[in-house]
Amino acid sequence: MNSLLLAANTAGYTTPQLWRILTKTGYFIGLSGAIGTTVTYAATVRPSLRTAERTGGAAGTHDAAVLRSRSAACLAWAGVVLLVAGYFQLAARVARSGKGMPFGDALAPDRILDFLRAPAAKGAWIAQGTVYLVQNLVLLATAAAMTALFVPAVRRHTDRVALAALPAALAVTLIAAVPTTAPADLDRWLDLVLDQTHIVSGTVWLGGLALLVALAGARGRLGDAAGPLWADLWRRFSLVAMVCVGAVVVSGLWLTWKHVGAVSQLWTTGYGLALLVKVLLVLALVTAGAFNQFWLMPRIARARRADDTASLRHLTLRHFPKVVWGEVALGVAVLAVMPFLAGSARTEAGSAKAVSSGSLFAAGAALVLALAVSLYATAKASDALSRRPSATPAAG
Repeated sequence: MNSLLLAANTAGYTTPQLWRILTKTGYFIGLSGAIGTTVTYAATVRPSLRTAERTGGAAGTHDAAVLRSRSAACLAWAGVVLLVAGYFQLAARVARSGKGMPFGDALAPDRILDFLRAPAAKGAWIAQGTVYLVQNLVLLATAAAMTALFVPAVRRHTDRVALAALPAALAVTLIAAVPTTAPADLDRWLDLVLDQTHIVSGTVWLGGLALLVALAGARGRLGDAAGPLWADLWRRFSLVAMVCVGAVVVSGLWLTWKHVGAVSQLWTTGYGLALLVKVLLVLALVTAGAFNQFWLMPRIARARRADDTASLRHLTLRHFPKVVWGEVALGVAVLAVMPFLAGSARTEAGSAKAVSSGSLFAAGAALVLALAVSLYATAKASDALSRRPSATPAAG
Protein backbone atom coordinates (compact mmCIF):
# COMPACT_ATOMS: atom_id res chain seq x y z
CA MET A 1 0.00 0.00 0.00
CA ASN A 2 2.79 2.44 0.88
CA SER A 3 4.47 1.82 -2.48
CA LEU A 4 1.26 2.71 -4.28
CA LEU A 5 0.95 5.95 -2.39
CA LEU A 6 4.59 6.86 -2.91
CA ALA A 7 4.04 6.32 -6.63
CA ALA A 8 1.57 9.21 -6.60
CA ASN A 9 4.51 11.57 -6.01
CA THR A 10 2.37 14.52 -4.90
CA ALA A 11 3.60 17.25 -2.61
CA GLY A 12 0.34 17.47 -0.67
CA TYR A 13 0.18 13.88 0.54
CA THR A 14 1.90 12.39 3.59
CA THR A 15 1.83 8.67 4.22
CA PRO A 16 0.39 8.05 7.72
CA GLN A 17 2.64 6.69 10.43
CA LEU A 18 2.31 3.05 11.45
CA TRP A 19 0.66 3.88 14.78
CA ARG A 20 -1.93 5.94 12.93
CA ILE A 21 -2.67 3.09 10.53
CA LEU A 22 -3.03 0.55 13.33
CA THR A 23 -5.13 2.71 15.66
CA LYS A 24 -7.57 3.89 13.00
CA THR A 25 -7.98 0.45 11.49
CA GLY A 26 -8.44 -1.01 14.96
CA TYR A 27 -11.02 1.64 15.81
CA PHE A 28 -13.13 0.81 12.76
CA ILE A 29 -12.81 -2.90 13.56
CA GLY A 30 -14.05 -2.09 17.06
CA LEU A 31 -16.99 -0.11 15.67
CA SER A 32 -17.78 -2.94 13.24
CA GLY A 33 -17.84 -5.37 16.13
CA ALA A 34 -20.04 -3.22 18.37
CA ILE A 35 -22.42 -1.77 15.78
CA GLY A 36 -22.45 -4.70 13.37
CA THR A 37 -23.06 -7.41 15.96
CA THR A 38 -25.78 -5.54 17.87
CA VAL A 39 -27.68 -4.43 14.76
CA THR A 40 -27.40 -7.86 13.12
CA TYR A 41 -28.42 -9.61 16.31
CA ALA A 42 -31.48 -7.38 16.64
CA ALA A 43 -32.51 -7.39 12.97
CA THR A 44 -31.49 -10.91 11.91
CA VAL A 45 -30.46 -13.34 14.63
CA ARG A 46 -33.05 -12.59 17.31
CA PRO A 47 -36.15 -12.87 15.07
CA SER A 48 -34.81 -16.03 13.41
CA LEU A 49 -34.16 -17.69 16.78
CA ARG A 50 -37.63 -16.79 17.97
CA THR A 51 -39.15 -18.30 14.85
CA ALA A 52 -37.13 -21.49 15.36
CA GLU A 53 -38.26 -21.73 18.99
CA ARG A 54 -41.87 -21.21 17.98
CA THR A 55 -42.03 -23.58 15.01
CA GLY A 56 -39.06 -25.95 15.27
CA GLY A 57 -40.12 -27.97 18.30
CA ALA A 58 -37.46 -29.35 20.66
CA ALA A 59 -34.80 -29.38 17.92
CA GLY A 60 -35.48 -25.75 17.05
CA THR A 61 -35.35 -24.73 20.70
CA HIS A 62 -32.02 -26.51 21.14
CA ASP A 63 -30.48 -24.91 18.04
CA ALA A 64 -31.75 -21.48 19.09
CA ALA A 65 -30.21 -21.91 22.55
CA VAL A 66 -26.84 -22.85 21.02
CA LEU A 67 -26.81 -19.85 18.69
CA ARG A 68 -28.03 -17.44 21.38
CA SER A 69 -25.18 -18.55 23.66
CA ARG A 70 -22.69 -18.21 20.80
CA SER A 71 -24.09 -14.77 19.98
CA ALA A 72 -23.62 -13.69 23.59
CA ALA A 73 -19.96 -14.74 23.44
CA CYS A 74 -19.47 -12.81 20.18
CA LEU A 75 -21.10 -9.71 21.63
CA ALA A 76 -18.93 -9.96 24.73
CA TRP A 77 -15.69 -10.23 22.73
CA ALA A 78 -16.84 -7.37 20.50
CA GLY A 79 -17.12 -5.28 23.66
CA VAL A 80 -13.53 -6.11 24.60
CA VAL A 81 -12.27 -5.15 21.15
CA LEU A 82 -14.25 -1.89 21.25
CA LEU A 83 -12.77 -0.98 24.64
CA VAL A 84 -9.16 -1.64 23.61
CA ALA A 85 -9.55 -0.02 20.19
CA GLY A 86 -11.27 3.00 21.71
CA TYR A 87 -8.42 3.60 24.14
CA PHE A 88 -5.76 3.48 21.43
CA GLN A 89 -7.85 5.69 19.15
CA LEU A 90 -8.18 8.27 21.93
CA ALA A 91 -4.41 8.17 22.45
CA ALA A 92 -3.96 8.68 18.70
CA ARG A 93 -6.14 11.80 18.89
CA VAL A 94 -3.94 13.08 21.73
CA ALA A 95 -0.79 12.40 19.70
CA ARG A 96 -2.17 14.28 16.70
CA SER A 97 -3.18 17.24 18.87
CA GLY A 98 0.39 17.81 20.09
CA LYS A 99 3.05 18.84 17.59
CA GLY A 100 5.58 16.04 17.31
CA MET A 101 4.24 14.18 20.34
CA PRO A 102 5.35 10.50 20.25
CA PHE A 103 2.47 8.06 20.31
CA GLY A 104 3.96 6.33 23.34
CA ASP A 105 3.72 9.57 25.34
CA ALA A 106 0.09 10.02 24.28
CA LEU A 107 -0.82 6.75 25.99
CA ALA A 108 -0.14 8.30 29.41
CA PRO A 109 -3.37 8.94 31.39
CA ASP A 110 -2.28 12.46 32.39
CA ARG A 111 -1.78 13.43 28.73
CA ILE A 112 -5.22 12.08 27.88
CA LEU A 113 -6.82 13.98 30.76
CA ASP A 114 -5.14 17.23 29.68
CA PHE A 115 -6.47 16.68 26.16
CA LEU A 116 -10.03 16.04 27.38
CA ARG A 117 -9.95 19.10 29.68
CA ALA A 118 -8.62 21.54 27.08
CA PRO A 119 -10.79 24.68 26.80
CA ALA A 120 -12.96 25.35 23.79
CA ALA A 121 -11.46 27.12 20.81
CA LYS A 122 -12.54 30.66 20.05
CA GLY A 123 -15.99 30.67 18.51
CA ALA A 124 -16.75 27.05 19.46
CA TRP A 125 -19.91 26.26 21.38
CA ILE A 126 -18.23 23.28 23.09
CA ALA A 127 -14.65 22.11 23.57
CA GLN A 128 -13.49 19.33 21.26
CA GLY A 129 -12.09 17.50 24.29
CA THR A 130 -15.54 17.54 25.90
CA VAL A 131 -17.05 15.92 22.81
CA TYR A 132 -14.44 13.16 22.98
CA LEU A 133 -14.98 12.81 26.73
CA VAL A 134 -18.70 12.18 26.25
CA GLN A 135 -17.98 9.83 23.35
CA ASN A 136 -15.56 7.74 25.37
CA LEU A 137 -17.86 7.60 28.39
CA VAL A 138 -20.55 6.19 26.10
CA LEU A 139 -17.97 3.84 24.59
CA LEU A 140 -17.00 2.64 28.07
CA ALA A 141 -20.64 2.03 29.01
CA THR A 142 -21.27 0.18 25.74
CA ALA A 143 -18.22 -2.03 26.19
CA ALA A 144 -19.17 -2.71 29.82
CA ALA A 145 -22.68 -3.81 28.84
CA MET A 146 -21.38 -6.09 26.09
CA THR A 147 -18.55 -7.65 28.12
CA ALA A 148 -21.02 -8.36 30.92
CA LEU A 149 -22.28 -11.15 28.67
CA PHE A 150 -19.24 -13.17 29.74
CA VAL A 151 -21.16 -13.70 33.00
CA PRO A 152 -23.51 -16.72 32.74
CA ALA A 153 -26.27 -15.00 34.72
CA VAL A 154 -26.24 -12.04 32.33
CA ARG A 155 -26.35 -14.32 29.28
CA ARG A 156 -29.89 -15.27 30.23
CA HIS A 157 -30.79 -11.72 29.20
CA THR A 158 -28.84 -11.58 25.94
CA ASP A 159 -31.74 -10.08 24.01
CA ARG A 160 -32.15 -7.20 26.47
CA VAL A 161 -28.42 -6.49 26.68
CA ALA A 162 -28.02 -6.49 22.89
CA LEU A 163 -30.99 -4.18 22.36
CA ALA A 164 -29.70 -1.81 25.04
CA ALA A 165 -26.17 -1.79 23.62
CA LEU A 166 -27.34 -1.13 20.05
CA PRO A 167 -28.21 2.60 20.38
CA ALA A 168 -25.19 3.14 22.62
CA ALA A 169 -22.88 1.59 20.02
CA LEU A 170 -24.34 3.86 17.33
CA ALA A 171 -23.88 6.85 19.65
CA VAL A 172 -20.14 6.15 19.91
CA THR A 173 -19.55 7.22 16.30
CA LEU A 174 -22.36 9.78 16.11
CA ILE A 175 -21.15 11.74 19.14
CA ALA A 176 -17.61 11.93 17.77
CA ALA A 177 -19.03 13.65 14.67
CA VAL A 178 -20.72 16.45 16.63
CA PRO A 179 -19.24 19.72 15.28
CA THR A 180 -17.82 22.19 17.80
CA THR A 181 -18.83 25.09 15.56
CA ALA A 182 -21.98 25.51 13.49
CA PRO A 183 -21.58 24.13 9.95
CA ALA A 184 -21.21 27.01 7.51
CA ASP A 185 -23.55 25.68 4.80
CA LEU A 186 -25.68 22.82 3.57
CA ASP A 187 -22.67 21.03 2.08
CA ARG A 188 -21.02 20.85 5.47
CA TRP A 189 -24.18 19.39 7.01
CA LEU A 190 -24.34 16.81 4.24
CA ASP A 191 -20.67 15.98 4.79
CA LEU A 192 -21.42 15.17 8.43
CA VAL A 193 -24.60 13.19 7.76
CA LEU A 194 -23.30 11.18 4.81
CA ASP A 195 -19.94 10.48 6.46
CA GLN A 196 -21.77 8.91 9.41
CA THR A 197 -24.10 7.09 7.02
CA HIS A 198 -21.03 5.64 5.34
CA ILE A 199 -19.49 4.55 8.64
CA VAL A 200 -22.65 3.05 10.14
CA SER A 201 -23.76 1.18 7.02
CA GLY A 202 -20.23 -0.13 6.43
CA THR A 203 -19.79 -1.33 10.00
CA VAL A 204 -23.21 -3.00 10.05
CA TRP A 205 -22.35 -4.81 6.80
CA LEU A 206 -18.90 -6.02 7.89
CA GLY A 207 -19.75 -6.67 11.54
CA GLY A 208 -22.88 -8.57 10.55
CA LEU A 209 -20.94 -10.81 8.19
CA ALA A 210 -18.36 -11.51 10.90
CA LEU A 211 -21.07 -12.37 13.44
CA LEU A 212 -22.83 -14.84 11.14
CA VAL A 213 -19.55 -16.53 10.19
CA ALA A 214 -18.73 -16.88 13.89
CA LEU A 215 -22.16 -18.38 14.56
CA ALA A 216 -21.71 -20.84 11.68
CA GLY A 217 -18.68 -22.15 13.56
CA ALA A 218 -21.10 -23.74 16.04
CA ARG A 219 -22.52 -26.09 13.36
CA GLY A 220 -21.07 -29.13 15.12
CA ARG A 221 -23.40 -28.47 18.08
CA LEU A 222 -26.50 -27.97 15.95
CA GLY A 223 -29.05 -30.62 15.04
CA ASP A 224 -29.49 -32.16 11.61
CA ALA A 225 -32.53 -29.94 10.97
CA ALA A 226 -30.71 -26.63 11.53
CA GLY A 227 -30.86 -25.83 7.80
CA PRO A 228 -34.23 -23.96 7.87
CA LEU A 229 -33.06 -21.78 10.76
CA TRP A 230 -29.90 -20.84 8.88
CA ALA A 231 -31.80 -20.30 5.64
CA ASP A 232 -33.91 -17.75 7.53
CA LEU A 233 -30.78 -16.14 9.00
CA TRP A 234 -29.13 -15.68 5.60
CA ARG A 235 -32.38 -14.44 4.05
CA ARG A 236 -32.90 -11.79 6.72
CA PHE A 237 -29.29 -10.64 6.61
CA SER A 238 -29.30 -10.41 2.81
CA LEU A 239 -31.98 -7.72 3.13
CA VAL A 240 -29.92 -5.86 5.76
CA ALA A 241 -26.84 -6.13 3.54
CA MET A 242 -28.68 -4.73 0.51
CA VAL A 243 -29.75 -1.67 2.48
CA CYS A 244 -26.16 -1.22 3.68
CA VAL A 245 -24.82 -1.53 0.13
CA GLY A 246 -27.21 1.17 -1.06
CA ALA A 247 -26.23 3.50 1.79
CA VAL A 248 -22.50 2.86 1.25
CA VAL A 249 -22.78 3.58 -2.48
CA VAL A 250 -24.79 6.81 -2.13
CA SER A 251 -22.69 8.24 0.71
CA GLY A 252 -19.47 7.05 -0.93
CA LEU A 253 -20.29 8.83 -4.19
CA TRP A 254 -20.93 12.08 -2.33
CA LEU A 255 -17.66 11.82 -0.40
CA THR A 256 -15.78 10.91 -3.57
CA TRP A 257 -17.16 13.96 -5.39
CA LYS A 258 -16.15 16.17 -2.45
CA HIS A 259 -12.55 14.95 -2.45
CA VAL A 260 -11.82 14.00 -6.07
CA GLY A 261 -12.10 16.62 -8.78
CA ALA A 262 -11.26 14.48 -11.83
CA VAL A 263 -11.02 10.79 -12.69
CA SER A 264 -7.30 11.15 -13.36
CA GLN A 265 -6.78 12.15 -9.72
CA LEU A 266 -7.51 8.54 -8.76
CA TRP A 267 -4.04 7.55 -9.97
CA THR A 268 -2.12 10.82 -9.82
CA THR A 269 -2.65 11.65 -6.13
CA GLY A 270 -1.99 9.78 -2.91
CA TYR A 271 -5.59 10.19 -1.73
CA GLY A 272 -6.86 9.06 -5.11
CA LEU A 273 -4.75 5.90 -5.13
CA ALA A 274 -5.94 4.95 -1.66
CA LEU A 275 -9.53 5.59 -2.71
CA LEU A 276 -9.07 3.55 -5.88
CA VAL A 277 -7.83 0.58 -3.86
CA LYS A 278 -10.78 0.94 -1.50
CA VAL A 279 -13.27 1.13 -4.38
CA LEU A 280 -11.83 -2.02 -5.97
CA LEU A 281 -12.11 -3.88 -2.66
CA VAL A 282 -15.70 -2.71 -2.18
CA LEU A 283 -16.55 -3.80 -5.72
CA ALA A 284 -15.15 -7.24 -4.89
CA LEU A 285 -17.37 -7.29 -1.80
CA VAL A 286 -20.42 -6.35 -3.87
CA THR A 287 -19.55 -9.04 -6.41
CA ALA A 288 -19.39 -11.67 -3.67
CA GLY A 289 -22.73 -10.42 -2.38
CA ALA A 290 -24.21 -10.69 -5.87
CA PHE A 291 -22.95 -14.29 -6.07
CA ASN A 292 -24.75 -15.02 -2.82
CA GLN A 293 -27.92 -13.30 -3.99
CA PHE A 294 -28.14 -14.81 -7.48
CA TRP A 295 -26.62 -18.26 -6.94
CA LEU A 296 -26.56 -19.38 -3.32
CA MET A 297 -29.81 -17.85 -2.02
CA PRO A 298 -31.94 -19.34 -4.85
CA ARG A 299 -30.37 -22.78 -4.27
CA ILE A 300 -31.08 -22.48 -0.54
CA ALA A 301 -34.69 -21.49 -1.22
CA ARG A 302 -35.20 -24.43 -3.62
CA ALA A 303 -33.69 -26.89 -1.13
CA ARG A 304 -35.93 -25.51 1.60
CA ARG A 305 -39.09 -25.88 -0.49
CA ALA A 306 -38.07 -29.43 -1.46
CA ASP A 307 -37.47 -30.25 2.22
CA ASP A 308 -33.99 -31.44 1.24
CA THR A 309 -32.48 -31.36 4.72
CA ALA A 310 -29.01 -32.56 3.78
CA SER A 311 -28.58 -30.09 0.92
CA LEU A 312 -30.01 -27.23 2.95
CA ARG A 313 -27.60 -27.85 5.82
CA HIS A 314 -24.65 -28.14 3.42
CA LEU A 315 -25.48 -24.89 1.64
CA THR A 316 -26.28 -22.81 4.72
CA LEU A 317 -23.64 -24.09 7.15
CA ARG A 318 -20.72 -25.05 4.93
CA HIS A 319 -20.90 -23.51 1.47
CA PHE A 320 -22.32 -20.08 2.35
CA PRO A 321 -19.93 -19.39 5.28
CA LYS A 322 -16.91 -20.09 3.04
CA VAL A 323 -17.99 -17.29 0.71
CA VAL A 324 -18.73 -14.98 3.64
CA TRP A 325 -15.27 -15.60 5.11
CA GLY A 326 -13.87 -14.14 1.88
CA GLU A 327 -16.16 -11.14 2.26
CA VAL A 328 -14.97 -10.58 5.83
CA ALA A 329 -11.33 -10.65 4.65
CA LEU A 330 -12.14 -8.09 1.95
CA GLY A 331 -13.95 -5.94 4.52
CA VAL A 332 -10.95 -5.94 6.86
CA ALA A 333 -8.77 -4.93 3.90
CA VAL A 334 -11.11 -2.00 3.28
CA LEU A 335 -10.68 -0.90 6.90
CA ALA A 336 -6.90 -1.18 6.55
CA VAL A 337 -7.05 1.28 3.64
CA MET A 338 -9.09 3.85 5.59
CA PRO A 339 -6.11 5.50 7.39
CA PHE A 340 -4.56 6.30 4.00
CA LEU A 341 -7.59 8.40 3.02
CA ALA A 342 -6.15 11.58 4.51
CA GLY A 343 -6.59 15.03 3.04
CA SER A 344 -8.13 15.40 -0.40
CA ALA A 345 -7.18 14.63 -3.99
CA ARG A 346 -8.53 18.05 -4.96
CA THR A 347 -6.08 19.74 -2.60
CA GLU A 348 -3.15 17.64 -3.79
CA ALA A 349 -3.92 18.37 -7.44
CA GLY A 350 -4.69 22.05 -6.86
CA SER A 351 -8.30 21.63 -8.04
CA ALA A 352 -11.13 23.93 -7.04
CA LYS A 353 -13.17 23.12 -3.96
CA ALA A 354 -16.34 21.13 -4.64
CA VAL A 355 -19.45 23.33 -4.64
CA SER A 356 -22.93 21.81 -4.82
CA SER A 357 -25.77 23.05 -6.98
CA GLY A 358 -29.40 22.34 -7.75
CA SER A 359 -28.47 20.20 -10.74
CA LEU A 360 -26.12 18.13 -8.57
CA PHE A 361 -28.88 17.44 -6.05
CA ALA A 362 -31.28 16.55 -8.86
CA ALA A 363 -28.74 14.09 -10.27
CA GLY A 364 -28.22 12.69 -6.77
CA ALA A 365 -31.94 12.18 -6.27
CA ALA A 366 -32.16 10.38 -9.62
CA LEU A 367 -29.22 8.19 -8.61
CA VAL A 368 -30.83 7.27 -5.28
CA LEU A 369 -34.06 6.37 -7.07
CA ALA A 370 -32.22 4.29 -9.68
CA LEU A 371 -30.25 2.50 -6.96
CA ALA A 372 -33.42 1.74 -5.00
CA VAL A 373 -35.04 0.32 -8.14
CA SER A 374 -31.97 -1.79 -8.92
CA LEU A 375 -31.86 -3.23 -5.39
CA TYR A 376 -35.57 -4.01 -5.57
CA ALA A 377 -35.03 -5.66 -8.96
CA THR A 378 -32.14 -7.66 -7.49
CA ALA A 379 -34.36 -9.03 -4.73
CA LYS A 380 -37.10 -9.89 -7.22
CA ALA A 381 -34.64 -11.55 -9.61
CA SER A 382 -33.20 -13.64 -6.77
CA ASP A 383 -36.71 -14.69 -5.79
CA ALA A 384 -37.52 -15.60 -9.40
CA LEU A 385 -34.37 -17.71 -9.67
CA SER A 386 -35.30 -19.54 -6.49
CA ARG A 387 -38.58 -20.61 -8.11
CA ARG A 388 -36.96 -22.13 -11.17
CA PRO A 389 -36.74 -25.92 -11.11
CA SER A 390 -33.22 -27.22 -10.48
CA ALA A 391 -31.75 -29.72 -12.87
CA THR A 392 -29.13 -30.83 -10.33
CA PRO A 393 -29.21 -31.51 -6.60
CA ALA A 394 -29.11 -28.32 -4.56
CA ALA A 395 -25.99 -29.33 -2.68
CA GLY A 396 -23.99 -30.25 -5.76
